[in-house]
Amino acid sequence: MRRPLIIILTVLLIDQALKFWIKTNMYLGQEYHIAGDWFIIHFTENNGMAFGLEFAGEYGKLFLSLFRIVAVIGIGWYLKRLVIEKAHPLLVTSMSLILAGAIGNIIDSTFYGMIFSSSDFRLAEFLPTDGGYSSLLHGKVVDMFYFPIFKGFLPDWIPFWGGDYFIFFRPVFNIADASISIGVGLILVFQSLIFKKEPTKTDDHSQEDTISKGI
Repeated sequence: MRRPLIIILTVLLIDQALKFWIKTNMYLGQEYHIAGDWFIIHFTENNGMAFGLEFAGEYGKLFLSLFRIVAVIGIGWYLKRLVIEKAHPLLVTSMSLILAGAIGNIIDSTFYGMIFSSSDFRLAEFLPTDGGYSSLLHGKVVDMFYFPIFKGFLPDWIPFWGGDYFIFFRPVFNIADASISIGVGLILVFQSLIFKKEPTKTDDHSQEDTISKGI
């Protein structure tokens, strides 16, 4: 159980430390160009899902926060089961990354509204005397990584979107989002290795019987 805990705690520490720095050192919409115009630290917040996707409405926000908590409990239970059953290390690592990312964003949406003041046109204050900008389970997720690598207009011959201006990669995300994406990506890429069926004793005996009969 040591490896999953190390992965989860490391991701959470980096994720929350960076978000705390962003909240207390940048105002909403402020950005720093790290590498030209294709790697930008851009401070934004969202009410919804990963990569800035929105889940509309106040009740939608509450539902999403509660859903995240239930999902984390389920993923945590599954990860514990994988460890007990000595599942493939890569699957354990992947699920640990997914769990860490989910917890990281849950912390934002659950508590940030209570422990930070608003970041609109000013630096947020940690534990403000007048209270936070929102209530429990209604906080906003902090995002900061922006990679607009390619910009331009789509060819006119493309249906529906032809001639439109596009940016790749448009969504702004955080360490927690990246952790989830890496975890899912590892499972998709290495699924044949992770879920490889080990031969059972019954299969071994069947093969021996087949060989014996052939002889």
